[in-house]
Amino acid sequence: ALHHRDFEYAIRDLMLRDGCADARQIGGAGDNGADVLATDPLGRSWVIQVKHRKDGDRGSAVGTPDLQRVNGTARQLYGADVVLVVTNGRFSTRCAPLAQQLHMHLADRRVLGAWASGNRPLWELLPRIPQPRSGR
Repeated sequence: ALHHRDFEYAIRDLMLRDGCADARQIGGAGDNGADVLATDPLGRSWVIQVKHRKDGDRGSAVGTPDLQRVNGTARQLYGADVVLVVTNGRFSTRCAPLAQQLHMHLADRRVLGAWASGNRPLWELLPRIPQPRSGR
């Protein structure tokens, strides 16, 4: 039911709830594929692309071009340790294999629901989150 911009703020707020004191919404024109930036309590830098679907999982699936777009900028421009695409909908069947190849993470409506309604941070819900860089 949220407007796409409000959805970005909701994701930021979840990161803040989980201890990312610097979480901020930056989405909009010229965002270079990033909607939310945050640093988790272990020092990992997160770049999150938020894909809102008006009809949720009944709407169009998030596709591989969305993953490619954020992957092209997240590490190079923002220094991301963790690259995440989150949606209130679903991902196309080609997204999971591509995300694995690109060392990215996906959070669909199911994962989002568990994150939002629970008390566990997202990094405990997603598989294969990288360890913090040494020296942090």
